[in-house]
Amino acid sequence: MSLKNIKAPISSHIKEFEKKFQSSMKSGTPLLNIITKYILKRKGKQIRPMFVFFAADICGKINEKTYRAASLIELLHTATLIHDDVVDDSNERRGFFSLNALWKNKISVLVGDYLLSKGLLLALDNDDFDMLKIVSDSVREMSEGELLQIEKSRSLDISEETYFEIIKKKTASLIRACYACGAKSTEADSSTIQKMKNIGINTGIAFQIKDDLLDFNNSKSSGKPKGMDIKEKKMTLPIIHLLNNSSYLKKRKIINLIKNHNNDPEKVYDIINMVNESNGIDYSKEKMIYYKNKAIEELLSFPESPSRNSLEKLIDFTINRDN
Repeated sequence: MSLKNIKAPISSHIKEFEKKFQSSMKSGTPLLNIITKYILKRKGKQIRPMFVFFAADICGKINEKTYRAASLIELLHTATLIHDDVVDDSNERRGFFSLNALWKNKISVLVGDYLLSKGLLLALDNDDFDMLKIVSDSVREMSEGELLQIEKSRSLDISEETYFEIIKKKTASLIRACYACGAKSTEADSSTIQKMKNIGINTGIAFQIKDDLLDFNNSKSSGKPKGMDIKEKKMTLPIIHLLNNSSYLKKRKIINLIKNHNNDPEKVYDIINMVNESNGIDYSKEKMIYYKNKAIEELLSFPESPSRNSLEKLIDFTINRDN
């Protein structure tokens, strides 16, 4: 099913959100307005704001606070993407030049800081301290997850347990915040918010495993060059499964290839072949489906509604997407 059909129950809210989000980025500085226009032109699928609105509609009634929650999440998410591109020295995102490719690192970092501050002020100016706490916890966890991944990429010493700790912090914590802020905006009770957080964490884990699998995807539409995670020495689940099922000597060989030959296309291709031969892809898909099913199982405990049905389809979409 297409995203257009999935978002049908909240489509009018998404259109209104886009106007409010655009307004939330405005500045009195001309350069900032030029850059934010560029950001808005290359916006993604807006899956995170959709999570916010679906969660709110399932838990209560969408209201002004819901719009602020979606804007807060999207401002934070955009800021972290800009900072990620600087950290990763990436010149491209979603098929467009990244900000640091066009305006260099200094301006990119400042724009990321500006968007983060706009999100914080949006919450503070409206006394949304509850949502600010949820989002601040997410920012802290995302930073910890990124630093843990950088630390582990130096030694390439990462267990499956550590991998899940990293992706819970790096990816799932923000998706958890989407669900929690959506529910919180409707004044849902603590047990309902906790259920939404659980759905968010499991959705986020499945989402990140899918992202890892796209690194081994032959499709040109993935928007991600094949083997990029290997080139960046990121230990993803397919690689971890390969290492866990290799002899001591083979393990040393694989680690040596990732550590010292990660920019050699032939060596990267060899690693991808070894992953396929070890059933690393199938194993990762099984884990992804497991967490997706956990998210949907908890979602189905809520009363049936157009938004609940669409959110179930959206969770499915996140693990069946091509990019």
